[in-house]
Amino acid sequence: MPDAPPPLRLTVAQLDARLATFVSEYLKDKSPETRGTYRRTLNEFERYHAARAARPSSRFRFVETDVEAYKTYLMEERELSQVSVSTYLTALRRLCDYLVARGDLAENPARAVKGNRRPQSHTRGVLTAAEVEALVEAIPQTTGIGRRDRALVALMVFGGLSEVELVRADVGDVDRTLMGTFLRVQGKGRQSKDESVPLDPAAVDPLEIYLMEREGASPSAPLFVSHGHRSAGTRLNTRSVRGRINTHLRAAKLKRRGISPHSLTHTAALIWLTSGMPVEEVRRRMRHGTLETTMISFKKQGLLKADAGDE
Repeated sequence: MPDAPPPLRLTVAQLDARLATFVSEYLKDKSPETRGTYRRTLNEFERYHAARAARPSSRFRFVETDVEAYKTYLMEERELSQVSVSTYLTALRRLCDYLVARGDLAENPARAVKGNRRPQSHTRGVLTAAEVEALVEAIPQTTGIGRRDRALVALMVFGGLSEVELVRADVGDVDRTLMGTFLRVQGKGRQSKDESVPLDPAAVDPLEIYLMEREGASPSAPLFVSHGHRSAGTRLNTRSVRGRINTHLRAAKLKRRGISPHSLTHTAALIWLTSGMPVEEVRRRMRHGTLETTMISFKKQGLLKADAGDE
């Protein structure tokens, strides 16, 4: 039997060149909209490939196991929907068809890696009261990073804030008034910080503990910053926040299908509903136009119940 051909390893520049000709030549009979969709979808693969190209031991080799690893990355790190994962894999499969056609590959390694089926029902999970407690306990409070992460989790679980709202927030956006503490936020798709979110004590206390050690920070400084040696003081991005939350979910043994960092935000709505907060107030706090039906459904399922005797 002839020896199997060596795995294909492309440099960042080589992949970029092939992507360009894939779109302009291989897809030349497709509409401009379709070509644009393929290029935008493959941008994620190009970023994934480039991040691994710097480490020889983890370089993408265009073999089936590497495609499987990319699928896992899309699901667990990017936390894309099942439909989106299928779309991204379809684009990679077509790119590999092109690489086979030009002789770079002997066979398509993405052919056997199937996408996920379209979900038949709502699958977004939430945490129970006991799981919220376990998550908080899994985060150390003796380090600056731990205190920062506790504040992040508290603002999501008890404040209903999203990752993008937290990474866009500045120190000066924390508004302490006689009526309570509020956080001015710029949500996804918004152009300015045009909403003020009330914060309950369970969300405020960990935040104040974290901010105590950043006393003197400028009002324009990021609310949440990196504590790494090389990036200390720089604003966290959404990927960093997701990574930190996923780390703590795994440490607390809570990471499972349907449970993601975004689950923390939805857990806040369940906490408010089961504590007796009116649905309209929950809708307002969550800044969600269709919250009522979803949250009433969750409440009827008993996904989160207030512990008897809680003070």
